[in-house]
Order: sequence, then C-alpha cells, then structure tokens
Amino acid sequence: MPRARTTFHELTVGQVADRSGVAISALHFYERKGLIRSSRTASNQRRYSRDTLRRVAFIRASQHVGISLTVIREALDRLPSERTPTRDDWARLSADWRGVLDARIAHLRALRDDLSACIGCGCLSLRACHLTNPRDVLGREGPGARRLPTPQPPAIMGLAGSPEIE
Repeated sequence: MPRARTTFHELTVGQVADRSGVAISALHFYERKGLIRSSRTASNQRRYSRDTLRRVAFIRASQHVGISLTVIREALDRLPSERTPTRDDWARLSADWRGVLDARIAHLRALRDDLSACIGCGCLSLRACHLTNPRDVLGREGPGARRLPTPQPPAIMGLAGSPEIE
C-alpha cells in the first residue's frame, strides 16, 4: 500500500526508511540519540527534512568503520542545520577520524602478529608469551604472566553496526 505524500521538503518516517534502507525502529533510535531530528504534524506524525537521508547514510557509513554513535552525534552537531551538508562537510568530518582509524588498524595488525607468533606454543612458556607478556616487559618482576594486556581502543571506536552498544 503506497504511503501518503507530504510536502516536497518533508518525508514521513516510512519514506525515510524506504529510501535509506534503514528500519523505522532504527530511525526512531537515531532520533532518541540525537542523531537526526524530526518535526511533528498537527496529528503528531513525524516529518523529516530531505537532508535526513544524507545524515542517515553518514551514520551508517560511520558505524561500518567502527565509529561510536556518541562521536557520530558530536560530528553531526557540527554540521549546518540550515542547509543540506555538502561533500566538503562530510570530508572534513571524516578527516578528523582518519588518524584514529589508522591507530586502530595498527593495533589490530600488532595483535594479529602477536597471535601468529603464539600459535603452537601452547603457553608452556608464559614468561615469553607474546600475548600475556609482550616482549617480556614484565620479566623483571619474575617468571610467568603477571597480567593480560588490556590495550584501550581509541575513544571514538564503537562496535560497527551495533547502534544499541555505546
């Protein structure tokens, strides 16, 4: 059944969902989190400006590379509200994240390389284990594992594709 048409500049939640490929429940979630905004009609129905489609696309792309919704919201808050964001606006926002993503990639490569060195050892020598004691930094405290490394990922990283997790 076709959805009711609205004015040229406004879209219903169903139209945004259809055009963006995002579930209506996700759009409501994004709105509760302050990522997108709607206005209300006299009958209390949501209406979205057309630039919401670009914002939703940006949210999804950002989530896909592991940016948290909190940081996405902060970035979207820096965009102009009186016009549709341009390619330059998006480029400026995503450039801020490049260094953090590069650091995350380096961290994952190091983790992968340490894991490769560990295969086959069976952790019979915890003193020199690449996972529990990288480069034997705890060796001066005595033999054996003292703690598991707990590297903290950069603050802007979240779980990609999981908007419910912050």
